Amino acid sequence: KCRTGPLDIVFVIDSSRSVRPFEFETMRQFMMDIIGSLDVGPNATRVGVIQYSSQVQNIFSLKTFFTREDMEKAINSIVPLAQGTMTGLAIQYAMNVAFTTQEGARPLHKKIPRIAIIVTDGRPQDRVTEVATQARNAGIEIYAVGIQRADMNSLRAMASPPLEEHVFLVESFELIQQFGKQFQDKLCGVDMCVVQEHGCQHSCVSTPGSFHCECNPGYRLNMDGKTCSPIDMCADGRHGCQHQCVSARGSYSCRCRPGYYLNQDKRSCTMIDYCSFGNHSCQHECVSIPNGHYCRCRSGFTLQPDSRSCRATDLCNGVDHGCEFKCVSADGSYHCVCPEGQQLQADGKACSKCGAGHIDLVMVIDGSKSVRPQNFELVKQFVNRIVDLLEVSPHGTRVGLVQYSSRVRTEFPLNKYHSADEIKKAVMEVEYMEKGTMTGLALKHMVEHSFSELEGARPLSHNVPRIGLVFTDGRSQDDISEWARRAKESGIIMFAVGVGKAVEEELRAIASEPVDQHFSYSADFTTMTHLVENFKLNICPEEGKGEMEIRSPCECEALVQFQTNTVAILQSLTEKNILWARSLAQMTARLEDLEKQIATKK
Repeated sequence: KCRTGPLDIVFVIDSSRSVRPFEFETMRQFMMDIIGSLDVGPNATRVGVIQYSSQVQNIFSLKTFFTREDMEKAINSIVPLAQGTMTGLAIQYAMNVAFTTQEGARPLHKKIPRIAIIVTDGRPQDRVTEVATQARNAGIEIYAVGIQRADMNSLRAMASPPLEEHVFLVESFELIQQFGKQFQDKLCGVDMCVVQEHGCQHSCVSTPGSFHCECNPGYRLNMDGKTCSPIDMCADGRHGCQHQCVSARGSYSCRCRPGYYLNQDKRSCTMIDYCSFGNHSCQHECVSIPNGHYCRCRSGFTLQPDSRSCRATDLCNGVDHGCEFKCVSADGSYHCVCPEGQQLQADGKACSKCGAGHIDLVMVIDGSKSVRPQNFELVKQFVNRIVDLLEVSPHGTRVGLVQYSSRVRTEFPLNKYHSADEIKKAVMEVEYMEKGTMTGLALKHMVEHSFSELEGARPLSHNVPRIGLVFTDGRSQDDISEWARRAKESGIIMFAVGVGKAVEEELRAIASEPVDQHFSYSADFTTMTHLVENFKLNICPEEGKGEMEIRSPCECEALVQFQTNTVAILQSLTEKNILWARSLAQMTARLEDLEKQIATKK
């Protein structure tokens, strides 16, 4: 056997149409004779086989088989391609694919020889000189074996130097098997691990003219290149243990945290289901946790001090009820109510909006650097919640949006969008400016441009209220007093909303009279949702009906309707009082009867 150390050998076999079937059988035997002399194995010599004609076919790669029996079985099953002779293409495949680490070749730094044995019987139909040079420069040692009609110049162009040791021309296929036994000597040299004291702690690997030491699985080679140390198999993080890795010499095992058990894959863990034991005594639900369990009540119930039983709870405080105005809790349930004068909508949560009245609303939002991007997104959500209060339409409420920092930008004018959905989508697409805080400049822009008929404001003669909402989070870098005054003098109803470091003095200067109803403040962006309701309660009474007639509640029809409703309510109360009186009389009679029975027994 060839014991010189490991090799990576790839046979490149010509199976063109010129190779007759019995000749191809001789080539099979040639490969098996050479493999029979090698010490094959994952840490010894590895063997791969490819055949080519007009195309290249991988029979098996360097990582596929590690026993001679498996290799011989695969070689015996080869079906020749019987086409052209593209030898250059085969060398290219060997270099780019067969001798890669992905296909089983050992890394170049290990200095394990890479040997290609090319067996062909004819002249290549493509160029081989250039690609063979590239392969040799890539560290592949090429043996060129020509049979019968092979072209000697092509063989010499392919082979590694010295050519007299790497180029062979066999006269006939009958002689190739005999040649194979002689060729074995070319692959076998002096076993350096035998002829000298190697000093390797575990194993010595011979290479041409030298050797190196290798360690057993689970160990790594020390800096001295000879001794070995155990590898911490858990340290590289590739163990796959879900919870904990426990290292042993050359091995490891997985372990689960308390309250979990190891699954059959010996890597993943599953929490122990303590509720499945059936002894939890929870009234509603049992929830397993590591090392135990706890009881949980269904929605609308509260866990009692015994940590097992449940009692109906105030759902308004325990669930996201979604009521727009107020939530009223009942036993295990709840319902929503609206402020006086508003009706509950079909969804059972929302209240009627400001109605069908007409207003022109321009919101002026602060896009300065102090707001910060994440809070600016909350401001946009705040704007959209206000839009949800309104009945937006071309002839109803119109909405415009202005953003300001060191400059002012109209995001969209009053006549741009005609539905709430369009406006809300446009709001979410607004880009944050992130510069200074020129609130006075923004007020000037609003007065001169935003409420102009050119940008969609309706003429003052139409009696449509003009409402300006200014949102800011800090002190203005310019004077606001003049343009705040002009805004109110021009008939704009001004609302001021401040957050965080907003200055109350400036907010009051912006707001219309009465000031307390026209300015709001929140200490934090995340808690400013209550400002929406404040704005709604203040804006709805001030909405206009445009040129539509507003009927007085004191007219005859209104008085008649009020009287009818009042009479109905009083009648209902009277009927209830009669029922209460009857019930009280019945209870009194029962008490007198009980007293008589007690007196008789005495």
